[in-house]
Amino acid sequence: MHQNRIKAVQISFLIVLFIIIARLFYWQILSDPSLQAIADTQHQSTVEIPASRGRILASDGFPLANNQAAYTVFAYMPDIEEQPTTIANALGPLLAPTPEDIGATPSAELSEKLTSDMVATIAAKLTEKASSWIPLSKNTLETAKQTIQSFNINGIGFDEYQIRQYPEASMAAQILGFVGSDGSGRPKGYFGLEGRYNFELTGRAGLIRQEKDALGKPIVTGEYEGIESRDGRDLITYIDRGLQFLIERELRQGMERYQAVSGEVIVVDPHTGGILALASFPSFDPDNHQLYDTETYKNPAISDSYEPGSTFKTVVMASAINEKLVTPDTTCNQECAGPVDIGIYSIKTWNNEYNPGETMTEVLERSDNTGMVFVARKLGEDKLIQYIKDFGFGQKTNIDLEGETSPNLRSKWGEIDVATASFGQGLAVNSLQMTMAVAALANQGKLMEPHVVSAVVDNGDTVEIPPKVVRQVVTPETAKIMTQMMLQSAQHGDAKWAVPQALQIAGKTGTAQIPISGHYDAEKTMASFVGFAPASNPKFVMLVKLREPQTSQWASETAAPLWFNIAKQMFNYYKIPTTPVN
Repeated sequence: MHQNRIKAVQISFLIVLFIIIARLFYWQILSDPSLQAIADTQHQSTVEIPASRGRILASDGFPLANNQAAYTVFAYMPDIEEQPTTIANALGPLLAPTPEDIGATPSAELSEKLTSDMVATIAAKLTEKASSWIPLSKNTLETAKQTIQSFNINGIGFDEYQIRQYPEASMAAQILGFVGSDGSGRPKGYFGLEGRYNFELTGRAGLIRQEKDALGKPIVTGEYEGIESRDGRDLITYIDRGLQFLIERELRQGMERYQAVSGEVIVVDPHTGGILALASFPSFDPDNHQLYDTETYKNPAISDSYEPGSTFKTVVMASAINEKLVTPDTTCNQECAGPVDIGIYSIKTWNNEYNPGETMTEVLERSDNTGMVFVARKLGEDKLIQYIKDFGFGQKTNIDLEGETSPNLRSKWGEIDVATASFGQGLAVNSLQMTMAVAALANQGKLMEPHVVSAVVDNGDTVEIPPKVVRQVVTPETAKIMTQMMLQSAQHGDAKWAVPQALQIAGKTGTAQIPISGHYDAEKTMASFVGFAPASNPKFVMLVKLREPQTSQWASETAAPLWFNIAKQMFNYYKIPTTPVN
């Protein structure tokens, strides 16, 4: 009996000893990493050092997108001494949103209501007992912060961070895009340059890890590890601020004058592919993008498609000249004597007038559809399609903006498709594709890749982005011939009444019907003019496009005069010498 008891005690002792050893093994071996992590949090502090987002600069170095300090105003309840209503009455007027902030029409009544609501909100928050740290307002700027600090209210503090600022307000909005938040609440660029270059613009936050004592203060002789923050890269663009302001002002006035639904202007340096200015309306304000329809965020010049109409005749004519199938003096006889019938379709001129025996130069001047069918038949289906692709259609331009789309070319072509494509109907392009195709004619036949950014600045080092030639589409001789034909087209075409005679403009109008639900709207048109100047030594290529102008459906009476008006001011702006056309 006694021996059994001793054995029971021994076994119990061994069991207890085993349990102790197992627990020690668990805590010291298996749980060591997690316990070490908990210990680290108790005697180490980690502080994130924020990094600035890179700036977006105009060609003159002025910031189009910058950063400014903003603050979260908070209350630390253990230090609050004054009554909630007293604090609320002091801070409410400074932290209340303005009517403009919420997208409303300014009025004294609304301002008073917004202030009253903010006072009530702050007072309610200051009566909460659930937390010792209570945020009162975000996005408070420096001036309001300084005023609040002058009140010397115990327990009111500020957490600083940076927000994106656009010094030129809504100017170039669809080029720039805007900064919002990603799924984790961190800043992220959307649309335009902010979206396309988000990785380059985003800075790398730094960290400071150091030991702390029981009171949470750093230990001077303790462990210390620091990782420096790295600010985002700056972008230097081709954008000319003065020119951007000019085209936005003129486009806005032109849309009002011609009662257009929307409008676009693109200005390109033909030799580099640099985008000097680009505007479209309706637009938005990047600082308050949340107040606008999301449809205004995208840039229609690169994301929307349209049928180019007669502006496309320059591409088809250049292709035939390059193949030596026609010359400026080649005549169109039978095809230009009347409507061209293809199956059940009948192709007519825009004014139902026909000119048998007209030259190719006159075909462009008169914007003769039947003459262009003559040219397309000379080219043939295979060569026509190949040149369309070579000029950059059916593929993205690779511009450095987020949101570019490219309409596909049809997979099957018939005789009617070849005919209608010759005058820009039955195929879709985007505005930048059309601009760059004509820019190739202004650049001795070289198609350039368009770019907004000319250089990237990384930690003080500037890296230039060299111009990129996509391909030689036509020969320099063809480009020279087309320049003269487009010069004559502008001087003697349907918009000749508005052409400034001393500017040497080479260009072409385009009035295209808008396809709706499988057919063309008889009244709504897309009016455009694309060209370059001076014709002898082009400094710029420009496209102007107006959707559904109401004063006239014809580009010669809407888009072309607007193009000429902008061009005249550009000649003065860049001090380009004027030379009358012979």
